[in-house]
Amino acid sequence: MSITAQGRAGGTLFSDLVEVLPDGSTRLPEAVHPMPDLLELSAEQVLSRFKESQQADFSSVIRELEDPANPLYQMLHELRAIAAAQPGNPFAQHRLFEAGALQAMFLDLHNHVMEHPVWRHPFFVRVFEGRITQRQLTTFALHYFNQIKNTRQCVALSLGRFSGVMASPYGVLNERLSELTQIVLAQLVADEYGVGSHSVEDYPSMGGLFQSTTHIVMYRQLFEGLGIPFEQQDIAMLPGVADNVLTQRLVAGSEEFTPLESLASVGLGMEWGVPEFFSLLLGGMIRFARDHNVPLTQRHLLVFIAHVRYDVLHAIAVMLVTSFFVRGQQDIDAIKNATNTLMAGRYGMMTELYRHVFGEPCPALAEIGLHPRYHLRDRRIEAALRRARAQVAEGTVQDVAAYRARQDTPYVFAAEV
Repeated sequence: MSITAQGRAGGTLFSDLVEVLPDGSTRLPEAVHPMPDLLELSAEQVLSRFKESQQADFSSVIRELEDPANPLYQMLHELRAIAAAQPGNPFAQHRLFEAGALQAMFLDLHNHVMEHPVWRHPFFVRVFEGRITQRQLTTFALHYFNQIKNTRQCVALSLGRFSGVMASPYGVLNERLSELTQIVLAQLVADEYGVGSHSVEDYPSMGGLFQSTTHIVMYRQLFEGLGIPFEQQDIAMLPGVADNVLTQRLVAGSEEFTPLESLASVGLGMEWGVPEFFSLLLGGMIRFARDHNVPLTQRHLLVFIAHVRYDVLHAIAVMLVTSFFVRGQQDIDAIKNATNTLMAGRYGMMTELYRHVFGEPCPALAEIGLHPRYHLRDRRIEAALRRARAQVAEGTVQDVAAYRARQDTPYVFAAEV
């Protein structure tokens, strides 16, 4: 059954997702995507635009931090004054207060993350171009759900790493900087789970609390659009998906990794590229629905729409609190190594999804000539992943016995480690 209708200016409106103009071009409503011409762009153009917009957004935040009338400027300089009164407290000389230093750090890290090949993975490009069948889309949706629902807790794992007993060099400011970091991560958790209240009066009822519109609930709305009943939505993970889930949980929560690495993993590693590749997935699903007259709507694709909008804000906020704990090049290198670990896990997941969904070969990260700057500088994650694999519960991963015994990993290590 057709769900097209007459749009503005003589165009044809396909559901509430996209309007096809008289000249054959398309326009997405603002509520769907910030780029109305998304379907007219190439995948590379989408990635380039997002990279530029994220850098512009962060530059705007930096300018606000340099404005004495800005409340955030005032709060940070109050903390600086407290640190300056305590002999030897390094916060008074932090790069936050050095003109251009925070911007330079951001651009260095942002370029490092966004130039990784994971954001141009063949799976994302193929879906964006609409080269997917309904059966393939259904298969992808089911298996990617295991990524969505099992990594929501990583931010909470990282939040728990910041406390009054953690090692920190900032003396009387240790507790306050930890608290500010917790606040940012708590906001991310609240956004993921669709909960938040500031007084007893606006606390939800018990029914309302358990019916919160979490990102998991949003994702199940996609299953409604694809006609997948509830009892078929939760399936065992593919090994590559399980590896990625475990990688994210390990770097965020394991004592093998530092709080700075944990913070980098849930901020820079998990947030910066999400608007880009979710835009590719969203655009591809809209293209698929339009071309095959499948009645998907904004409600069905809400989880992808929401991630595009919220994760830009998340990335900037986490970048700011990450900067609290960066003192020298060694910390920058540790952040890059943590994000490399996260991106390697995601690349491995998407490669397995490509092979499983399309039934075609797809090269692994080690087979694409990965630049040495993305090679891991130590093998902590290798041993940690093997231990975590051995502990997965029965029925959670396909062929769980074989998965528990696997020794290969999705990472690429530097030659000297």
